[in-house]
Amino acid sequence: MLYVTIAILSGVSIVIARIINSNLAKRIGIIQGTFYNYVFGLLLSFIFLVLSHELLHISTQTMKSIPLWAYLGGLTGVLVVVLSSYITPKISAFYLTLLMFIGQLFVGIIIDYFTLNILSIGKVIGGSLVLIGLSYNLLIDLKSINLR
Repeated sequence: MLYVTIAILSGVSIVIARIINSNLAKRIGIIQGTFYNYVFGLLLSFIFLVLSHELLHISTQTMKSIPLWAYLGGLTGVLVVVLSSYITPKISAFYLTLLMFIGQLFVGIIIDYFTLNILSIGKVIGGSLVLIGLSYNLLIDLKSINLR
């Protein structure tokens, strides 16, 4: 039950963060809003590191063993926050959540394929069904808007 509660709280925090980032982007701009998002995220991460009393020991050998593409996670995060801040006021939270879910699922499938040489047919079929359902729902919504 604890893990279900944590998963639900995680989902709620993502939606709240999207709304806050979108409102911040409206007030000060998307790039500036993303900048402050990352500055405060870095500050809070540093505070949690200090409060955890764990030592941060990363050797030069460890840094050299990490593949170069792994460092692109920060850039990807910035792009996600920028796009999310731009898109959030334009579409419903339901569609945005589904689009992010589909994106994460298919990127995960691609990463698994290229790093582990594993292609999960179940995930591909499931993601495709969700994508088809989303597309169908969008078509129904567009038809109902055009009929008004």
